[in-house]
Amino acid sequence: MPSGYNVRSRARERNSVLSRPEFMSLNQQPPRAGTSGASNSGGPGPSESRGSGKRPGQMKHQTSQSTEEPTDNGSKDRRESSKMPEEDCMQLNPSFKGIAINSLLAIDICLSKRLGVCASTSSSWGGCRSMVALLSLTGHGITWIIGTIVCLTRSNTLAGQEVLVNLLLALFLDVMTVAGVQRLIKRRGPWEMTAGFLDCVAMDTYSFPAAHASRAAMVSKFLLSHLVLAVPLRILLVLWAFLVGMSRVLLGKHHLTDMVCGFALGMLHFSLMESVWLSSSTCQTLISISTFSWSPFF
Repeated sequence: MPSGYNVRSRARERNSVLSRPEFMSLNQQPPRAGTSGASNSGGPGPSESRGSGKRPGQMKHQTSQSTEEPTDNGSKDRRESSKMPEEDCMQLNPSFKGIAINSLLAIDICLSKRLGVCASTSSSWGGCRSMVALLSLTGHGITWIIGTIVCLTRSNTLAGQEVLVNLLLALFLDVMTVAGVQRLIKRRGPWEMTAGFLDCVAMDTYSFPAAHASRAAMVSKFLLSHLVLAVPLRILLVLWAFLVGMSRVLLGKHHLTDMVCGFALGMLHFSLMESVWLSSSTCQTLISISTFSWSPFF
């Protein structure tokens, strides 16, 4: 007969909560690695039966690949992030000054593209392109330099030669200064057009600042200050300077800000030339040196 201790232990097992079927999984030990598919009876489980076709070497190789892939991807991402250019990086806290400048540049580019109505023959004002190009040619540096030299050779007065020599020096100063600033900034036009032959000769290959606008502003201010003109002619001279600068925008060569900065630079050139104005005797010396035996008063 069973002892009383065995009877009491069996009664406690029957009354235990963990012996119930719904709590049997809590009472079982977790399977060890490599024997996860084994059941209590020692037979293979479902997971082991599905993967029984794989060899241990293949499983080890797959495990090593799965552990190496995240590290390789992480190092690749770090290398790509280190090679990422600065312009592709997003600024999380941009300054107010940077936002304002970028907004103004975007507005400038948008308006300049819309105003380029004569940029090509297929544009909305393509039929007026030749007329606008002719107006633009009146403000070209080569045109004014050649015209000033021709007038200087035909001038017979000391006052006229003094004005023409200073105008010629102002034109050279304008061409060299604008060419230097354009080479320094290297801003392209709104329509990315190739420069023509005359533009390459005058070193007017970039957009900022507008060379025609600078030259027109300087020449108009120079003539208004040193020539006695009637009021209608003075108004036409100012209107001509504005239309020359605007013609380059219509042709798609320059932005609006290029034209405005060109006007400002032309006024600066005029002020600089007025401060270093050459006297009549100095101009006569320069003429005699440049022509050797030429004397306009014989």
